[in-house]
Amino acid sequence: MPILGIMASQISGHLWAPAGAYDALATVTVPSGGAASIEFVGIPTGYKHLQIRGIARVAASTDRNLRLFINGDTTNANYKQHWLYGAGSSAASENNIISPQIGYLPMSSDTSGMFGVSVTDILDYANTSKTKVVRSLFGWDGNGSTSGLIALGSGFQTSSTSAVTSLLIRMSNSANLAEYSSFALYGVK
Repeated sequence: MPILGIMASQISGHLWAPAGAYDALATVTVPSGGAASIEFVGIPTGYKHLQIRGIARVAASTDRNLRLFINGDTTNANYKQHWLYGAGSSAASENNIISPQIGYLPMSSDTSGMFGVSVTDILDYANTSKTKVVRSLFGWDGNGSTSGLIALGSGFQTSSTSAVTSLLIRMSNSANLAEYSSFALYGVK
């Protein structure tokens, strides 16, 4: 844990982070025309956890829910998710049998240029004695509208204890991710 003096030095621009705590493994940016999904394959072992950092927008006006699928398993019944969220003056929670939600994104009908952000951790991804747990912080500012929100979510794959070798990111329906949406995968030591 950093001592107070080191934390205070961050204010002046000297950011502190443990040397080698995160290794950048891959980055994907959606090209012109959009993309139906983003997939990270051939994920190496040797890390404690994985982290996905994303900034994204939907190319259509049909869906806001960004989902994560593990090792090619796209059967929603093989997952469970929980999340807490706040939008404007209201807050709520949900518990569903569906793949983990890792984003709630602005659509093409929302203010131009707005993107949602997310940070998602896949815990103990190489451990073969337990199911894989995902936790995520995500949201976007709806610029005064009730469509923006912030959320904390968690989920897990109920059907497998296999090590994670691939991660698929896509919308709940067939909507494309918009141009300039970007996702980066990190290995956490």
